[in-house]
Amino acid sequence: MRDVAERAAVSAMTASRALREDPRVLPATRERVLAAVAELGYRPNKVARSLRLGHGTGLVGVVVTNLANPFYSRLALGVDSVVGQQDLKTVIGNTAQDPDRERSLVADLVARRVDGIIAVPAGADQRHLAAAAAEGVPVVLASRPPVGFDADCVLVDDFGGARAGTERLLAMGHRRIGFLGSPPAVYTGTERLRGYRAALRDADVPVDERYVRQGQRETAEAAAAAGELLALPDPPTALFCSNNRNTIGAFRAISAAATDTALAGFDDFELADALGLPLTLVAYDRDELGREAARLLLDRMRHSKGTPAAPRRTVVPTTLVEYGARHVGPGA
Repeated sequence: MRDVAERAAVSAMTASRALREDPRVLPATRERVLAAVAELGYRPNKVARSLRLGHGTGLVGVVVTNLANPFYSRLALGVDSVVGQQDLKTVIGNTAQDPDRERSLVADLVARRVDGIIAVPAGADQRHLAAAAAEGVPVVLASRPPVGFDADCVLVDDFGGARAGTERLLAMGHRRIGFLGSPPAVYTGTERLRGYRAALRDADVPVDERYVRQGQRETAEAAAAAGELLALPDPPTALFCSNNRNTIGAFRAISAAATDTALAGFDDFELADALGLPLTLVAYDRDELGREAARLLLDRMRHSKGTPAAPRRTVVPTTLVEYGARHVGPGA
């Protein structure tokens, strides 16, 4: 700022006022200051200024497990659409489902004095998030609930959606229904497996553990797992998948095996209507998940100096979407 003032032949105070568009600065003087800024390539350090004034940094950290998955990119867009209206910027970190990387990312965000954090935890060990909250950084969890500490969270109706999707397959006549899911440590995968089991139990259909595969994170892994199920002597006539990566992998396996296996899954996704086979999907508003997480965070940030309010839990509802002609199962 001193360099800018010297080049514009004004005081540092006048240069500062000119950049703040103070009406007391004459237009000609402001033009000289702006010209000096352009010539010197001056950029104000907003973080340093906000810390000096006792304000926040204007940054919100968003920590997700897999940006390659459209679910997380839509969630991040939902967050940004809300915090952006408050002149806040989002900083996105990808953990690749690695708890160590998540701990490092959260520590870095706290060190950078972000105003709040929205996180999709990679596992049940959330001590680093609890520590961030204890240091006064508001924390909101999305898609998965807090473990070991109190925090606001936004969840999807994982259990109810998976149960409804499996019930649809049962209503179509299927009795041998396979399941492709996330690693057992992932909350959403566990809840969706629970919904799948509940639907079978309510229909008096025994759960055949040979038809259950967990741990697939990517489409190639899901395709391999689905291929194993389809190669069984008495393969499932339908598959329920706990997320879009598993659904896409299962579709590839079904296409390769040239079977008429029915397919249902959690998460709607682009081009689902163009796959050319009957497909039932459990859909929900992914952007709303991010928007609601952002609204909870903003509210927590506004009241961070007062008596902490009780943690809140919001559940985003699901609906069933069907693509292609309905496939009536053999009742096997």
